[in-house]
Amino acid sequence: MKYAQIDSNLFVKNRKKFMAQMKPKSIAVFNSNDIYPIGADSTLPFEQDRDIFYLSGADQEETILLLFPDAMDPKHREILFVRETNGHIAVWEGAKLTKEKATEVSGIETVYWLTDFDKIFFDLMTEADTIYFNTNEHYRQAVETQTREARFIEKCKKEYPAHQTAKSNPILQNIRGVKEPEEIELMQTACDITEKGFRRILEFVKPGVWEHEIEAEFLHEFVRNRSRGFAYPPIIAAGNNANVLHYLENNQEVKDGDMILLDLAAEYANYSSDMTRTIPVNGRFTDRQKQVYSAVLRVKNEATKMLVPGTIWAEFHKEVGKLMTSELIGLGLLDKADVQNENPDWPAYKKYFMHGTSHHIGLNTHDYGELKKPMKANMVFTVEPGIYIPAEGMGVRLEDDVVIQEKGEPFNLMRNIPIEIEEIEELMNK
Repeated sequence: MKYAQIDSNLFVKNRKKFMAQMKPKSIAVFNSNDIYPIGADSTLPFEQDRDIFYLSGADQEETILLLFPDAMDPKHREILFVRETNGHIAVWEGAKLTKEKATEVSGIETVYWLTDFDKIFFDLMTEADTIYFNTNEHYRQAVETQTREARFIEKCKKEYPAHQTAKSNPILQNIRGVKEPEEIELMQTACDITEKGFRRILEFVKPGVWEHEIEAEFLHEFVRNRSRGFAYPPIIAAGNNANVLHYLENNQEVKDGDMILLDLAAEYANYSSDMTRTIPVNGRFTDRQKQVYSAVLRVKNEATKMLVPGTIWAEFHKEVGKLMTSELIGLGLLDKADVQNENPDWPAYKKYFMHGTSHHIGLNTHDYGELKKPMKANMVFTVEPGIYIPAEGMGVRLEDDVVIQEKGEPFNLMRNIPIEIEEIEELMNK
């Protein structure tokens, strides 16, 4: 991988947290992702399943992690199974994890070749009462293909019908939401790479360039800093394109007098950053653009202060809605009658700000983390209010990634990325 090797102590800690919540005499199994075919002999670039990566650091295909805290043989309490490598594979595909390297990466002493899995798994299941299955229960999941994990679950249910089953997901939601210091450091690196890309394009953007040229500038800067690239499909939306929330075409020329909404960020070591900035094509905001931009920035700053231990996610969004309502009235987009007559299920402000303000971020851009329980220190959230005005051909969204602290305001991982009007104009006109 491009990134520097991560200290295996992170994965040792993560496994301990997971196993501490397992039932007695239970086994948990985690599978790597498949390599997905495109057609002919082409495949999509491999991306590791974030759960097995979180627990082991193993970042290659055909890998299985098995956790069995009550195994009779202590060496079988943590096992990593990897694809057997040889000289032929090394020539054609590059180096794969050897048993020694797998231990170095993961901190797991017992490593077997994948071909041994069925035999060892059968033996260990004779000692176990419960098997933990790793199903995807993220609130935004939309899985339409059968994953390697799903195939394993189907096979296991047929071959071991007398075992009880349990879900690994509630444990993962609980522990993945609160980040370890090493994880926050990796996310800071991703944010720092994003900053380099943003500063690069502030010097590049001018009337007449194309959205995809801006995308290329970002990608160049990300990859040269050991990122694989974008943490999620980049949104580079000039003018009225900014009013399409998930605009991905990035194929239009940017026009003098318009703004560009940039919702994109770098990944690093599988950890995501998530940034949005909105900049003027010609380097100067108009008075109206400044009004709307400043309103969004005020909402972002006040919303950020609310992200403290004990905050409930749903209640937080309601409070941000009140802030946004006040700003929209100030901009002349709403009046008091609109608010008095609003539908409680779709408040008046939703006409101009129709998405949520925050989500967990980490190994996934929309990361695992408990949303119905009070927020905790070291959870990492985005803060991303926006105002979208199709009638005026503009949309403004601003977004940073922040770490909740034990006391006081969150720590902003994107504190060094320009966001104030004056700084953006200065950098674009120097």
